[in-house]
Amino acid sequence: MDGMRLNKYLSEMGICSRREADRLIEAGKVLVDGKQAKMGQRITKGQKVVCDGCPVEDGKAGEGSSGNGRPPRVLLMVNKPRGIVCTTSDKDRAENIVEFLNYPCRIYPVGRLDKDSEGLLLMTNEGDLVNRIMRAGNFHEKEYEVRVNRAVTPEFLKKMASGVPILDTVTRPCKVEKTGKQQFRIILTQGLNRQIRRMCEALGYQVTELKRVRIMNLKLGDLKRGQYRPVTPEEERELRRLLKDSGNEPGGRKEKGQN
Repeated sequence: MDGMRLNKYLSEMGICSRREADRLIEAGKVLVDGKQAKMGQRITKGQKVVCDGCPVEDGKAGEGSSGNGRPPRVLLMVNKPRGIVCTTSDKDRAENIVEFLNYPCRIYPVGRLDKDSEGLLLMTNEGDLVNRIMRAGNFHEKEYEVRVNRAVTPEFLKKMASGVPILDTVTRPCKVEKTGKQQFRIILTQGLNRQIRRMCEALGYQVTELKRVRIMNLKLGDLKRGQYRPVTPEEERELRRLLKDSGNEPGGRKEKGQN
């Protein structure tokens, strides 16, 4: 089939992730040749695309082109504060992460942290990188520190680690370690909606604090709340080595779709 899917095009041009592109298309905020785009639409070279009022001209997205018609690559580590949302939907009245950072070129989050959570969030303009990190089928680790409203018991830890029924499925087995009377550390390889909070609620607990401290090899460390920094060349080399066999489609890993 000729052409490229519009959501993939917007992702590759550094405008937004494919998921965010779908939301914008559905909301009527993407135009192709002056007409409102449709979900699943494909485009061909030479067509004029406008996304959320900003023209995407001949593959040039944003400012500071790298010389090949695309903006320079950006990959940031952010310590997201509580109260900031990771979506740009008009329904969210709270300040979103893009507005909060006010970065000089167009970037978007790799996955999400909900409004009441804090900690490590990656921001980039590389759609392919987003997909390879976030696909559950790629089994990439994300680590969290959690505080709950009552004492953490061995039975609670065992159930969390073995899998909890939520959202019409059972969560993937994970690593869980007690770190205090009402605190634990958990390492997930999937990212269901509000997964940790839902897991705890299913077992009779309420999360009072939740902080993400690691995504794959990238650690929050001493990055202060509300601050960001570029991923170092060494960190990025290791990240891309870990992503080498990761697929960017729903199936996950290139060699086989594990799920």
